[in-house]
Amino acid sequence: MTSPGAVSGETEEGEGPLFAYRQRQSEGKLEPDPAQLLAAEKLQALHNALLRQETENRYGWRLPLRLGRRPEPAPQGLYIFGAVGRGKSMLMDLFFATAPEAKKRRVHFDAFMLEVHEILHGLRRKADGDPMAILAGRIAATSRLLCFDEFQVTNIADAMLLSRLFAALFDAGVIVVATSNVAPDDLYAGGLQRDRFLPFIDLIKQRLDLLSLDGETDYRRRRIRDVAVYLTPLGPCATRALGQAFARLTDDAPPLHLQLTAQGRAVDVPRAAKGVAWFEFDALCRKPLGTADYLAIAMHFHSVLIDGVPRLAPEERNEARRFLSLIEALYEHRVHLVCAAADQPDRLYPAGDGALEFRRIASRLLEMQSPDYLSLAHLP
Repeated sequence: MTSPGAVSGETEEGEGPLFAYRQRQSEGKLEPDPAQLLAAEKLQALHNALLRQETENRYGWRLPLRLGRRPEPAPQGLYIFGAVGRGKSMLMDLFFATAPEAKKRRVHFDAFMLEVHEILHGLRRKADGDPMAILAGRIAATSRLLCFDEFQVTNIADAMLLSRLFAALFDAGVIVVATSNVAPDDLYAGGLQRDRFLPFIDLIKQRLDLLSLDGETDYRRRRIRDVAVYLTPLGPCATRALGQAFARLTDDAPPLHLQLTAQGRAVDVPRAAKGVAWFEFDALCRKPLGTADYLAIAMHFHSVLIDGVPRLAPEERNEARRFLSLIEALYEHRVHLVCAAADQPDRLYPAGDGALEFRRIASRLLEMQSPDYLSLAHLP
């Protein structure tokens, strides 16, 4: 660690995300990747800035030449964007683990926004001061460094408050680091009243350093090639294999409970991490979900796991129709599907209303297991 008398903030050998990245390379865990190296260097620069400020705060008062100096402004954060599978989350892991800031938090952006709406609802009921300023103060008090996974904006409720929220956070000295699949200019593309969202994009471009992680290798697609994507029959072995697939596709990230919004309705996602979602068949197809719900899932997640796909009896035509709509949505958006089913695709719904149309879904399920399909990039 840096000695107590040091004020330069320079990092000793072995500290910070860049050193951790190089260590992984030397161990053969990572391949050479110029784009990832550049991102690691940017994150190391932020690491060093945080270390300098932490050293200044802790020891600067002892140095006569520093008496009377104003505190340094908060270091500039970072917004890393690029296609899925390029290593953004891995780099965030390395940065967050070594960040020299005690008040730090890493959170999936959707989970963070759910918390924001809940807290704001309570603050508005009390009507005591500006709720947004109070919220920003609370966040800053516990999280001076705020790291977001999968930064994206998909609903108008989030879009309408982000500019005020982040302006308040930046004013409170919060440092933001975010990973995203889209460039700032493409956030909330096509959304309702997007003109009211544009000030937030300008704010992000002013207050964060932007870095495109545009490496040619999709490491996520490499991982999916090693996963059995259609498991049968149902049972503990299949469910255990799904768990192993989830862990592999998410780098063992802990799952979160999320909610998406589709045409004003909440779509429950019981387990999700790093662009991967895990559902039970009953939750998707025995409840009154529709095409809009399935499209929200398909657009939001690059990989979807489904457990418990049964053989459907003729009278279960509604469940068959929903499953058909679900698979069509996943297929059209090139989502990687890993599912555990009671039988082979062509024997899941052999008779009943819509059985003829269901044959197309059986064909889709077979195609979605092919190397050619698994090599396709997700279409959000």
